[in-house]
Formats: sequence, structure tokens, C-alpha cells
Amino acid sequence: MRTLLERVINLKTHLNLSANSSIRRSHIASQQTFRLNHTMFRIKDPKISLEFYQDILGMKLLHKMEVESAKFTNYFLGFPGSNQDSKSSSPLHREGVVELCHNWGTESDPDFSGYHNGNKSPQGFGHLAITCDDVEKTCAYLEEKQVKFQKRLKDGSMKEIAFIQDPDGYWIEILGNTFFD
Repeated sequence: MRTLLERVINLKTHLNLSANSSIRRSHIASQQTFRLNHTMFRIKDPKISLEFYQDILGMKLLHKMEVESAKFTNYFLGFPGSNQDSKSSSPLHREGVVELCHNWGTESDPDFSGYHNGNKSPQGFGHLAITCDDVEKTCAYLEEKQVKFQKRLKDGSMKEIAFIQDPDGYWIEILGNTFFD
């Protein structure tokens, strides 16, 4: 049988460990501060890709980051007025950002055939999705701009969604804001 002193020491040790555990837990990041910030695509030609994302889709260039030592440039784009943290203009304080990564020289390399878009075998990444107020009008606009369609509204069984391709062949789904209502 343990003595009273042994039980007090054991209890004190246990309380100290619990206190230390609480202290350690307070240094763990809160999941409530997590956000899905950006998705990165490798692109062949920034001039063509930026024109597509900015001029056709209406995104805004939020930040450009050149890394000379590694010979690449990242372009961060987002829709104007999207859920941005009002405390900062940094693209890291937003959600739904697209990062386009250009490895220098790919735009002029005749042997460069492009990147895997994830939808050809072996499949992996699928697509981005953009919502809009009127899918039919949006698709008509994209047709006007001669954007390549992967699936038009009239194709297949799901008549309320369409898929387009960006200049590098990445798929972008187009669906209405009320799709899940």
C-alpha cells in the first residue's frame, strides 16, 4: 500500500504533466484559422495564360513573384471582391486564389509538349470550378471568346454544368450559384 506521501507526489506529478500538456496544446494552430488559399498550375506561356485568366475570366493579378535563382515566376490571381481578409491585401489572406507557375523557357521550347492536366491517364487532379449567376449567358460569352469547351451544357446528362479548358488544358467547371440549392 502506498503511503500518503507517495500519493501526494504522484498526484503532484500528474497535475504538472497535465498543466504542461495544456501549455503545449495552446501552441498548436487552431483549425478555425485554416483556409484553402490557392491551387497552383504549371503553365507554358504566361502571356497567353494571364490573358485568359484576366481578360476572359475577369481575375485580377494579386501578386507576382520572380525567383531568379530557380528560373521561375509565380502569378497569383483572384476574383475582385472575393472573400478577402480586410486586414491585408496579401493574396495569402484570401480564398480561391489561382497560382500560375511559369518555368522560364517553356514558352519557346519546341520540344516542350505541356504539363499533365490530371484528366488524362493516369488520372489525378480533376478541375477548378467557377460559379456564376447565369450559366447559359456565361457559356455564350465563353463561346464568343472562343474558349475551348470540354463539355457544353447540352452535352451529357448533367445539362446544368459545363467544362472549359484553360490554355494549358486544365479543366474549369462552370456552374450556377444556386446549383446546390
